[in-house]
Amino acid sequence: MNPRVAEQSAEQLRAYLERGNTGAGMPSFADLPADDLVSLARYLRRINADTIVGPVTATEPTRKITWGAPQPGDWLTYNGNKSANRYSPLKQITTANVSSLKLKWVFPIPYFGLEVTPLAADGVLYVTGPNQVFALDAVTGNPLWQYSRPASAGMVGDARLGTNRGVALLRDKVFFVTDNAHLLALDRATGKLLWDIPMAPEMPSGEHHTYGGTVAPLIVDDLVIAGVAGADEGIRGFVAAFKAGTGDLVWRRWTVPRRGEPGIETWQGKEPITGGGSTWLTGSYDPSSGILYWATGNPWPDGDDRDRPGDNLYTDSVLALNARTGDLKWHYQFTPHDLKDRDATEPNVLVDTVYKGKPSKLLLHADRNGFFYVLDRATGKFLLGKPFVEVNWASGFDEAGRPMRVAGKLPTPEGTVIFPGNQGGTNWYSPSFSPRTGLFYIPSWVNYSSVYIKANAEYEEGKRFVGTSPRSLIGGLQGAKINTRKEDEGYGAVRAIDPMTGDRKWEFKMNDVTDAGVLTTGSDLLFSGGREGYFYALNARNGELLWKANVGGAVASGPMSYAVNGKQYFAISAGNSLFVYGLRE
Repeated sequence: MNPRVAEQSAEQLRAYLERGNTGAGMPSFADLPADDLVSLARYLRRINADTIVGPVTATEPTRKITWGAPQPGDWLTYNGNKSANRYSPLKQITTANVSSLKLKWVFPIPYFGLEVTPLAADGVLYVTGPNQVFALDAVTGNPLWQYSRPASAGMVGDARLGTNRGVALLRDKVFFVTDNAHLLALDRATGKLLWDIPMAPEMPSGEHHTYGGTVAPLIVDDLVIAGVAGADEGIRGFVAAFKAGTGDLVWRRWTVPRRGEPGIETWQGKEPITGGGSTWLTGSYDPSSGILYWATGNPWPDGDDRDRPGDNLYTDSVLALNARTGDLKWHYQFTPHDLKDRDATEPNVLVDTVYKGKPSKLLLHADRNGFFYVLDRATGKFLLGKPFVEVNWASGFDEAGRPMRVAGKLPTPEGTVIFPGNQGGTNWYSPSFSPRTGLFYIPSWVNYSSVYIKANAEYEEGKRFVGTSPRSLIGGLQGAKINTRKEDEGYGAVRAIDPMTGDRKWEFKMNDVTDAGVLTTGSDLLFSGGREGYFYALNARNGELLWKANVGGAVASGPMSYAVNGKQYFAISAGNSLFVYGLRE
């Protein structure tokens, strides 16, 4: 990058772009709208400055950051609120005027493949990159402070890549999980480090666990709650709560039992010291009952079950926990004895509604295994399970809500076609529930299968591993081939589901698959994206496309909305940048 660019003001760069430089082969951008020219100039200046100066540990704020009582326009937690419904009540931008949305500003982050959802409070956005936190002016995008630390050595999986999904806020602190599963508290006004604690305990002699961190923490009263990544590398998963003031551990709930603990009877082989069950996506919370709902990931090794006959609790489950103590109230396992990497770490959305004629407290969940679920969230009772994409591994459920497996749908040396494929019918990307439409919106992989093959592989400590056998391997990722048939070719979509019946009401089909979350609003808008690089606005009632913008990179994050000074904005991270849109003025 050119140092001369970083030395110029945004206005100087705007003028340069407007007139062009034909001698250097750069055309004039005078045809661009004035506001777009300003946004482009700011973007160029930032990426040049970042390249020259490089990351810093902390920067002094350019203006004083203050905080007060939550405002209607704030977005205060990863999923927008603790019910995880990804619904914003804001309605200044409507189905009638959404076509007037324009790019307000772009903030580049030196990492390609962002999965972060920003938080918004008191006119400030808090956004993350790999081991980085930025506080930005929510109207202009100007950086207010930055915290950064180097990548940790020896990491694996998504943590090694630098994946991070966001922060949590409480009063004067910002909470953040690092790649090596440390929980940090930063000063909200300055970004300075206040404390740093490892979330995992010291391991007994002879045990090794490579814990990673990618999760956005959740605040419950004065507790900071977070989980860990690493099940594909062999860990014993847990979710834990820490005191917000000091970082002291309050409780830890292990997701895989040891000898003598409840659930160990479902591991009918070796003691599952490294049984998996990671907890790498933000949970939901019901303040009326004090119950926390947290999802768990796959057992380990994914595809080699020689040493783990049984259901393998509490993997691929939702755990209902007492938020103050971590005590288990109930659990529901979506995929007992998983052989296909069916992490159940998809959001559990809490909804109060009338169900079958009775006021009910429900938990809605679209699982990677291809089924949409309705549970009674007070008791964990199974109420409904229905495919939302093509499913051939199970034919339905028994009265207790256990899936009834289809014979023969297991990996073989010749290969077995199984729907949905390894990526799942959906994945960690957030669904949304709109209380206005009563619909549940799922980002879906439609008509995708994988060919699961037994293959050979050898375990190497600290590396990703999905299973071995002396003669053959149930390959999981290593032996799963994505379906690329010409006929009935798979695609990405947003599917709208009626939670009362599980029936699909409409579908918005994309040209490529999607890893993006969904947002709905108080004006019946729905926002999402996909790998094809578009940010979409749809009519939430019928799926009609109302607006789209090219963000120049795959969208692998959840959109959000916030308001400052009475004006509504939308933000989405895509590629290596955060994009913010508002109405044209």
